[in-house]
Amino acid sequence: MERIILHCDLNSFYASVELLEHPELTGLPVAVCGDPASRHGVILAKNEPAKAAGVKTAQTIWQARRACPGLVLLPAHHEKYHRFSRLVNAIYERYTDLVEPFSIDESWLDITGSLHLFADHPRWVADDIRRAVREELGLTLSVGVSFNKVFAKMGSDYKKPDATTVITRENFRELLWPLPVTELLFVGRAAAAALAGYGIRTIGDLARTDRETLTGILGKQGATLHDYAAGTEHSPVIPARDMPGPKSVGSGLTFPRNLTGWEQLGTAAASLADDVAARLRRHSLMCTTVQVTIRDPDFRDICRQKRLEAPTCISRDIARAAMDLIRASWRPQAPVRALTVTAQALVEEAQAGEQLSLFAAGADRRREKREKLERTMDGIRGRYGKGAISPACQAPPPADKESP
Repeated sequence: MERIILHCDLNSFYASVELLEHPELTGLPVAVCGDPASRHGVILAKNEPAKAAGVKTAQTIWQARRACPGLVLLPAHHEKYHRFSRLVNAIYERYTDLVEPFSIDESWLDITGSLHLFADHPRWVADDIRRAVREELGLTLSVGVSFNKVFAKMGSDYKKPDATTVITRENFRELLWPLPVTELLFVGRAAAAALAGYGIRTIGDLARTDRETLTGILGKQGATLHDYAAGTEHSPVIPARDMPGPKSVGSGLTFPRNLTGWEQLGTAAASLADDVAARLRRHSLMCTTVQVTIRDPDFRDICRQKRLEAPTCISRDIARAAMDLIRASWRPQAPVRALTVTAQALVEEAQAGEQLSLFAAGADRRREKREKLERTMDGIRGRYGKGAISPACQAPPPADKESP
């Protein structure tokens, strides 16, 4: 049976979510950006009017404003985007249990086994999904329909916004082969430049070149790209529940001002460790190694690792290990531009519990109390937001009181 794969891509996702709370900005060029004061002054997303004016993702703010002087800038709210992403994927799951998230705003759906429950043609299912997302959440998406994942994704890119494109075995050569190779999934500038040296400039050129030649040009990737272009890729849609767990969990931050001294670095490490520990608990994982990456103002990095005495998902343990590494490898007055804390050598909680039984009962009991406390914090944050509760070391200093 021919597979029926959909690729759903939310249009201008971050900007569209922000505009739900700012309807007065509808029709104006709007972009979501990082905070310039925090050295993240780049465009993260833009709506269609901003795109038409020449605003591009990853531009600096000054470049975007030069292209579009009337550009309206809005700050990013990542927790809000993750919430809407979950709501959208819940709508997808009404149509099939085979939903594979590709990014926060993209997912593949395999409706081969469920099409007959909803319509006679997959285009109608795609259109119905677009209608449901638009009516229930106020967002639009473009959907590609095809017989494999790569062509389905190319279909969602083919026409935007709020459109359905069907790519079949009969029309894919006509629609896709004239496109430049950079339009194919995972073909970057370096690969495109290497292919151009052999006269391979379009997806059709790539499909018509034999696999051995492409392997000689790009290695194993060459054969994979040939299969993508020729329509012979058949990887399955893997639902999130069946995806392998993460190999590591990290959190990094570029600071508004360079940090110096153990106190400032300790506060930063505690904040990053808190985020890492929460994500470990979310995945029911513990780590046995902590890694720290320190970047100086000249963009030089050093990276150090430390093996832990016992597996943990407790922020205090991770922060302590991180500070041990920082103290051992950094001078206290040397400036730090960016810091990353990463949990590595991950183990499942059940397996970690068996390992913990080898340690002293008193230590286990203290660890369990601390873990219970942090899980309670997870629950509060899940209900009221990430900023609802934080360790005391992350609290801002009290405002100076005016003298009477």
